[in-house]
Amino acid sequence: MSIQLYAFDTPNGRKISVALEEMGLPYDVHVVDITKGEQRDPAFVKLSPNAKIPAIVDADGPGGQPISVFESGAILIYLGEKSGKFWPTDARARIAVLEWLMFQMGGFGPFPGQVHHFIALEDEVQRDYGLKRFMAETRRLYGVMDRRLAEHEYFAGELSIADFALLGWAWRHPRHKVELADFPNVKRWYDTLMARPGVQRGFAVSLRHPQ
Repeated sequence: MSIQLYAFDTPNGRKISVALEEMGLPYDVHVVDITKGEQRDPAFVKLSPNAKIPAIVDADGPGGQPISVFESGAILIYLGEKSGKFWPTDARARIAVLEWLMFQMGGFGPFPGQVHHFIALEDEVQRDYGLKRFMAETRRLYGVMDRRLAEHEYFAGELSIADFALLGWAWRHPRHKVELADFPNVKRWYDTLMARPGVQRGFAVSLRHPQ
């Protein structure tokens, strides 16, 4: 049975569509238009108590029973365990995946997200203060990633869910006002992933309502 994906065209939504395509798991998309407040619909909040996308429902969950999962990092771990792909069975290798997944969830997501917020403000004083603060931290995080990728092809050595999590936000680098050429190892990694057919399918799937 198909997994039901509730998402919108954002970095966190794209993490999951890319992972589903790469893992070869069948899924159906349910667009939750956050620009119209659809994430606050009571039916969706039952799936995602924090009223944030994405969320999934798997009718064939553990023990063959339905399960819903919210929070993109938790979803990626669940899908990795379900598919047996991009989620190492070796405990030491799995630690590296979790480290870089948490790096994304705790840093390379919240801070670029603040750039997205402040760059859209009309008040020049507020905009300039916020951008100076959060763009500096965003660039620092890109630097951390670049140093890691100088020594590893992918963040945890082998391609993993951590790469899909980080790719969702690196995809928005133009909005972060970051030139990937400034971080050549990130650029190499980004170009490699974006050339993968599964990744391309994950970004091509529509996560918006038809106009």
